[in-house]
Amino acid sequence: MKYFVTIIGCLFLMVSSLFGQSKLMIPMDLQQNDHLKAYGITFWALNKSIEVDWLLNYRGGSFLMDYSDLIAAECRIRGVSFQQIDQSSAQSIYDLVQSNDKNMDVEKLEKAPKIAVYVPPGFQPWDDAVTLALDYAEVPYEKVWDDEVISGKLTKYDWLHLHHEDFTGQYGKFYGSSRNEPWYQSQVRLLEAEAKKLGFTKVSELKKAVVRKIKDYVANGGFMFAMCSATDSYDIAIAADNTDICDAVFDGDPIDPDYNSKLDFTKTFAFENFKLETSPFVYEYSNIDVQPNEVGGQDNDYFTLFDFSAKFDPVPSMLTQNHVNVVRGFMGQTTMFHKSLIKKSVTILGEREGTDQVRYLFSNFGRGFFAFYGGHDPEDYQHAVNDPPTDLKLHKNSPGYRLILNNVLFPAAKKKKLKT
Repeated sequence: MKYFVTIIGCLFLMVSSLFGQSKLMIPMDLQQNDHLKAYGITFWALNKSIEVDWLLNYRGGSFLMDYSDLIAAECRIRGVSFQQIDQSSAQSIYDLVQSNDKNMDVEKLEKAPKIAVYVPPGFQPWDDAVTLALDYAEVPYEKVWDDEVISGKLTKYDWLHLHHEDFTGQYGKFYGSSRNEPWYQSQVRLLEAEAKKLGFTKVSELKKAVVRKIKDYVANGGFMFAMCSATDSYDIAIAADNTDICDAVFDGDPIDPDYNSKLDFTKTFAFENFKLETSPFVYEYSNIDVQPNEVGGQDNDYFTLFDFSAKFDPVPSMLTQNHVNVVRGFMGQTTMFHKSLIKKSVTILGEREGTDQVRYLFSNFGRGFFAFYGGHDPEDYQHAVNDPPTDLKLHKNSPGYRLILNNVLFPAAKKKKLKT
């Protein structure tokens, strides 16, 4: 009888072991009910010390992890499609993805990155696509602004997003259209008070200090992602570190007449040889940005994602994972970037075919990475001040928003592999 009980116990342990080795797969192709919340599930698992395999180029960049009833229940609660697969089926997927004749690979995600979003006090989440995506996907993040950046607190974070900020100190170039609006005047007062509090005589000088701190953060291994005007205004501020490019209406003194010769393009992340637009009455920073008349209308506005080698180019492959390779475009204060002004060292991730218009790019800098994504809101073609918020429940399979969440997730990959 004792021998029989032992046999039963061993069989039970074998069955339990086999069941424990089954996997939970979150498909990210067209079979996924909610692509955006799928990223949130992945973060949720990582925060519970559950390792996740990102299957690059397999079914839209699917996620695979050890099965548990807890994860399955969370998927059901959030409306995320998943499949429970046995060990044999999982091994077949790994064999396929890692085979030499397939442009696929496995990227192991080990730890959820700690996320910071650079936003001013009192901002509305619907004013920024990234915070909209993070809130909808239920990905935790913390807010930082100039005070935290200047005091060196960025070292606490693995990933930083820049709200659609104006780092040049020109208050978003809204002077011509909105200088008499209460919201604009309130913004000016807020920024001037922050500069004074932190010991700067002008907002532009404060913002220059901020971009230098962020540059150091990236150089030391941070991951920075910017959208809309935070992209080109960031590089403009870096290039103009030693000159005044702000009209007197912004800072009380005139522009340096020699500013063009003093722009230092060796300091910038992505752009070079650009020309500034210094008139306070023109809603533009420079010729980096693609103008609406160059786009040609909403019906013609699409961009194509590049196809990278998953095994040899893991970072761009992660950043472009999607269930489609052609994505609908969208406008912003900075909509897209002219390719002729992008440094050769920068990798282009998405562009409008047959044009010089680049939507999406990335590069390493020092020990870290940065990515720039043009446009304001992937599901609101021409977002304006005081427009109603985008309801992501109506866009839960948005390929444009997926690109944002790829950026949030990729710092979770093994750092050693990313740095090679």
